[in-house]
Amino acid sequence: MSKGSEKVSPGFLVWRLSTKWRVAVDRAVTPLGLTHAQYALVASLYGMQRRGERPSQRRLADHTGLEPLYVSKLARSLETAGLLERTRDPRDPRAVQLALTEQGRERTQQAIKVVQGLLQQLLAPLGGLDSARTREFTRDLATLLDVPLDPLATDTESDKEQS
Repeated sequence: MSKGSEKVSPGFLVWRLSTKWRVAVDRAVTPLGLTHAQYALVASLYGMQRRGERPSQRRLADHTGLEPLYVSKLARSLETAGLLERTRDPRDPRAVQLALTEQGRERTQQAIKVVQGLLQQLLAPLGGLDSARTREFTRDLATLLDVPLDPLATDTESDKEQS
């Protein structure tokens, strides 16, 4: 464990790990002409397409946790780079569907391999990608991601107990 990490809040550690991961992915995918956010978009789109989906920008925003406006901006830049195509949804003319181009699929596959190598490095202290400890860590992260957070809710359990 890092020096002094027992004395900091879990929120701080989550933030630090998130920042460490974002910076590492940014550096790893830069030679491929991608940013971390673009990687998150194309890798998610790649997985969705492999499952037979052609998601809308909104669906991809929901999937990645990125703001819809930001996804739109990223999609436009990736379209300009020739990595994805944006088309109107025939069922909803207001919606834009996204699909990787052949070049986009190839670049995404390269990026996924690079990021998988980083993930192996990150998870080595837990026994690697396929370890029981990593599976438990993944379940814990998924549990935390499923918790709705409301910044306006100020009533905590300790506040309720004091009332």
